[in-house]
Amino acid sequence: MLGKKIRDKRQEKGLTIRELATGADLTSGFLSQVERGLAEPSITSLRKIAAMLNVPIFYFLMDEQTDNLIVRKGARKVVKTGKGEVTFELLSPDLNRTIEMMVGRVEPGGVTCEEPLSHFGEENLVVVQGKMRIQIGQDFFELDEGDSIYYLSSIPHKIWSVGDQELIFISAITPPVF
Repeated sequence: MLGKKIRDKRQEKGLTIRELATGADLTSGFLSQVERGLAEPSITSLRKIAAMLNVPIFYFLMDEQTDNLIVRKGARKVVKTGKGEVTFELLSPDLNRTIEMMVGRVEPGGVTCEEPLSHFGEENLVVVQGKMRIQIGQDFFELDEGDSIYYLSSIPHKIWSVGDQELIFISAITPPVF
């Protein structure tokens, strides 16, 4: 299903496999295998593909659209990143709204990405559990349970879980980008 969604969106955009692969810094062979369901892209590769196709990453991970207003705890869309140390769960029903809500979980010592990432929009985070270290541009901030931070997400940012317990935070992002 993931490969089919990538192929359908690529064709809708009028791109060849080679054009998409080149733009996403992947090989045509690998992308062909992904589209045929023979290989699974990493979250980093899927991010590059989504950026090239101008869709949020969750576009490829969502089931068909519904008009449901409630997202049940056991029915959240889940994405793991890094070495399994980071999990994001979509709290909003889908990405066809003006805001995206997620819960992030980072194991002690874990980090959300290798290099600080940026994207269009705004973010507001609140720490539910644990301790967060966040880099926004060249600045670093430490947040404890109950603390929140707002920033323009066009400024490169990166999050660490510091301390001895899992970091859990709620993130509101507009427009949806994941």
